[in-house]
Amino acid sequence: MVDTALPVPSSKSRRRSGFRSGATAIWQDTNWIVRLTALVGLVLVFLALAAPLVSPFDPNAQSLLSRLKPPLGFDGAKPGYLLGTDELGRDILSRCLYGLRLTLGVALLGAMIGLAIGGTLGLVAGLRRGLFDDLIMGLVDIQIAVPFTLIALLAVALFGGDLHVLVAVLGIAYWEQYARITRGEVLRLREMPFIEAAQASGASTARIALRHILPNIVSPLVVAFTVNISNIVLLESTLSFLGLGLRPPTATLGSMVGMGRDFMPSAPWIVAAPALLILLLTFVIQMLGDWLRDHTDVRLRER
Repeated sequence: MVDTALPVPSSKSRRRSGFRSGATAIWQDTNWIVRLTALVGLVLVFLALAAPLVSPFDPNAQSLLSRLKPPLGFDGAKPGYLLGTDELGRDILSRCLYGLRLTLGVALLGAMIGLAIGGTLGLVAGLRRGLFDDLIMGLVDIQIAVPFTLIALLAVALFGGDLHVLVAVLGIAYWEQYARITRGEVLRLREMPFIEAAQASGASTARIALRHILPNIVSPLVVAFTVNISNIVLLESTLSFLGLGLRPPTATLGSMVGMGRDFMPSAPWIVAAPALLILLLTFVIQMLGDWLRDHTDVRLRER
């Protein structure tokens, strides 16, 4: 007798199929603006990761005979230099690609540090209350009250302008936002029946935090993380513009704008290319962050 029963798909294949169908449903549920923004974001990430492969020149290679050459299509342009050259004859396209890579990487690291610090302190403040809550919220108030540029100036003056110093400075830039969000969610969740049931069953504070509270506050933290990446990109650009970022010749988008501002009347393309890239990068991150907030917030989806 021939067995004609259909094969039963494995749990792994069912999960893969469910992920594909879920991703397809999300893609079809979004409008064309979000789709285009997502594609542009993927292109920017690819260019940042593949900068050493797609850059036509060494970003720090100088050629004084080729300085201040305009982009292709303008009089005096030099073949091979698509976006022209800067005051030292360096290829602007190559420096933009490497600057995008460094700016995006520093922003991601800074946002993750801020999420780790703020999320942990907010969790402790919400669970322990009392003195811990007052102390942590006092630090949050100080962070909000003091202009962060002054803190960055002090950090750079004491520790220098190395990469790890810049990442640490950006990491403490917005930690108070994560702390306030986490504390508010913890205070809301700790009154829920399932938390009270876990406490009554003898679960430790650490177990309640890791198994019951953290999974329920991931969504607002992810949204805040996405939005703060663009804020950190702008902050890094501002610090680099003021000369508080990485030291030359290392290229970041903000430092390129800062170093090229003296040549804007005669060579505006030096500033235009990195400035437009900063604008595009922050726009993409903000659009994706807004979409993620609308997609994950149940209250907004029900409207």
